Amino acid sequence: MLSQKEILNQLFTIKTDAEFNALALEIFHFQYKHNEIYNRYVSALPINTGDITHYTQIPCLPISFFKSQDVVCQTIHQDTVCFTSSGTTGQITSKHYVNDVSIYESSFKKGFELFYRNPSDYCILALLPNYLQRDGSSLVYMFDQLITLSKHADSGFYLDNMTDLVAKIKQLKQRKQKTLLLGVTYALLDLAELNVTLSDDFIVMETGGMKGKRPEMLKEELHHILKGKFQVPSIHSEYGMTELLSQAYSKKDGVFVCPPWMKVLVRDVNDPFSYQFNKKTGGINIIDLANINSCSFIETKDLGKIHDDQSFEVIGRFDNSDIRGCNLMIQ
Repeated sequence: MLSQKEILNQLFTIKTDAEFNALALEIFHFQYKHNEIYNRYVSALPINTGDITHYTQIPCLPISFFKSQDVVCQTIHQDTVCFTSSGTTGQITSKHYVNDVSIYESSFKKGFELFYRNPSDYCILALLPNYLQRDGSSLVYMFDQLITLSKHADSGFYLDNMTDLVAKIKQLKQRKQKTLLLGVTYALLDLAELNVTLSDDFIVMETGGMKGKRPEMLKEELHHILKGKFQVPSIHSEYGMTELLSQAYSKKDGVFVCPPWMKVLVRDVNDPFSYQFNKKTGGINIIDLANINSCSFIETKDLGKIHDDQSFEVIGRFDNSDIRGCNLMIQ
């Protein structure tokens, strides 16, 4: 078995499915040994861990465990960061304990560079609460860091300052500055209703979340509205969640692609231990190898379908599951 240090040395150098499989098996055995909650869950299943030879055989922990248990390898210490999900009043929120936040930072930086190149290429305008307003949000933590890395004087959080944002956008258009405009769904719609038009130098990325401020709507309807108002050819999306340390991105049509250290599988809705490979809708399971210190194998409440090239779409949510603040809208 590889040590944790040896696993981390290989994590962001994965290039092939075989390399992913080998590291996934190492992480599975590491987490089975060191994560008490995951060990108890796997041990309750009618399987022999010694028979597992492929990542599709590794049990995925239901995401609801993050609401009631401390899903963490070894122990929580003084430097442990706790990310929490957003939720409406009275909801039980998820807690994700991250013993080494530098792994998360490496994951989101390398993931962003893979899909969008260097953050310093952009001015980043975020329609998100800033870190002081939402200090438990992994999404806000990520974009707070990316804003710093952009090194652009106008990069920042603008959720509560639409007037200033509109003026900045006008200036950036005149300068032909490459710009990433991202935000929660309701805030992007608020901005769009101010009749702000963009240019080819702008990327618009929605991170989901009406947060009760507007009625939920179909993803296609949302993108149609935003494309028309902003006059851009496509709307990008980010797919991530509190319980993960990696993100998938969509550049158009709601089709997401994962970084090499992350995979999405689609399970049969009637059999959580059987996978669909024929573009049928099912439950989304995620393997996030960056999640080494908690659990890399997560059974989510999202519904989706996977394509032959391993890209995937998110169709909606299981009935009676929570609408998550940073997640995608119902479709």
